[in-house]
Amino acid sequence: MKSPIETLGSNIITSLGNENDIAKLSRRGFLAMTASLASCSAAAPLKDTPPAAAVKTTANPNYRTPPVKGPVPRNPDQNLSNNFAKDSGITFSRVLVHGNYVAITFDDGPHPQNTPRLLDMLRDRNIKATFYVIGRSVDLYPNVVRRTVAEGHEIGNHTHTHRLLSKLGNDEVRQEISRCRDAIVRAAGVQPRTMRPPYGGMLQAQRELVYNEFGNPCILWSVDPLDWKRPGAGVVSSRILSGTTAGSIILAHDLHAATVDAMPATLDGLLRRGFRFVTVSQLLAMKVESATAQAAAPAAAN
Repeated sequence: MKSPIETLGSNIITSLGNENDIAKLSRRGFLAMTASLASCSAAAPLKDTPPAAAVKTTANPNYRTPPVKGPVPRNPDQNLSNNFAKDSGITFSRVLVHGNYVAITFDDGPHPQNTPRLLDMLRDRNIKATFYVIGRSVDLYPNVVRRTVAEGHEIGNHTHTHRLLSKLGNDEVRQEISRCRDAIVRAAGVQPRTMRPPYGGMLQAQRELVYNEFGNPCILWSVDPLDWKRPGAGVVSSRILSGTTAGSIILAHDLHAATVDAMPATLDGLLRRGFRFVTVSQLLAMKVESATAQAAAPAAAN
């Protein structure tokens, strides 16, 4: 049986007519269309059931990281605080900072093959990223989350079942956030400090609720390569390289193999232009209060 999302996707594709029309959709347009077509009952509500025990999985040997030709640039060692001020803000799509710091984020994991392959690439370059994970996938692949945390990356809350929060009531939003948080704690023993709503869709009142009750600011993005449209690794890399500036929060998805394929060229290109990678919490902790302070930062090389 098709899931409601699969059925909705089929309806959208049928209504558009052909793949050229699909390619013209922006992420915001896709979100608007899904919101108009879907009702609040499009996905079954979460049941209030006791949390399941973490699933034990064995290491997956069925992935290979492409060999790197020659030395790769490395992110410098950095001793930076991740203790951002609790009153710094509720929603961020970028952060005013002094210096060429950026945060790269990966949504919709963990994935049993793509995420470990990505972690290899990040480790080779001494880059720490932020992963916005889905709770039910965390329960399936807790070993991947444990490795992610052990290697110094940040884990963020991306809800338990990846539903469009703006279509849900407050109690359902609480369940989505709390169940994902609990899955992360079971898997890796850490609490997520920030959250990202699926599709970027979240009402202001819901953002305030999550911030006040869970202490998690809502993290959006300023660079979106539209990798969910599967444009190919080269296009994903080019879009990120052309759109990134100091203080950017970069959106990508380790759910897609082609996005991971795009990362070596993307990461190396940004490092060679003088950008330094930090986690989202580290980026928030270095927030300055005026554009004047950011303007004083040295420009990254083009």
